Amino acid sequence: MVGRIIETEACIAEGTAWLAAREPRFATVLEVVEAVPLRRRPDGFGALVWAIVGQQVSTASAAAILGRLEAAGLTEGAALAAVSEEELRACGLSRPKMRYLRALAAAELDFPALRAMPDAAVIAELVALPGIGRWTAEVYAMLSLGRADVFAPGDLALQEAARALFGLAARPSERELRAMAEAWSPWRGVAARMLWAYYRHLKAREGIG
Repeated sequence: MVGRIIETEACIAEGTAWLAAREPRFATVLEVVEAVPLRRRPDGFGALVWAIVGQQVSTASAAAILGRLEAAGLTEGAALAAVSEEELRACGLSRPKMRYLRALAAAELDFPALRAMPDAAVIAELVALPGIGRWTAEVYAMLSLGRADVFAPGDLALQEAARALFGLAARPSERELRAMAEAWSPWRGVAARMLWAYYRHLKAREGIG
């Protein structure tokens, strides 16, 4: 069963109000940040191409590589499956990322079907692909599919924001932050947005690209 989907700023407002009422430190976030962004992105093949391209490189580098792929007409599955390795390398892709993109193209995922699948099933479907880890799958479910109760505790910015906000002695591990986030259900996706906004407040830069 698919739960609540975050579609509009009104959804964010509802979630932030719920969280702030139950956890005073989330109320503190609302006092110091200008806004908690909606952060919705398009879903589909292109979103996962962006996720793969962006692994372990800066946002600027990822944008440059994606721009070259778009200019070469290589952002669709059929084109990526047919193109030579040399052409992909010319766009700035490493050998592992070439393999990941080809595997994504070959998988022929039914992206509309993902919209109707439960959160756990979406994540399981995505992490079965080479180059798609749990963080990527959770961020896709949260931001591209708008799943209100998905969280990405492996995200370093979320970990650092939680450490600062909750006065922890050390940055929580993925397992520890996942356990903490259970108390924020059914609005864990909004809690993530609040923590990213708080991280930006602390560091004056975005937690993710």
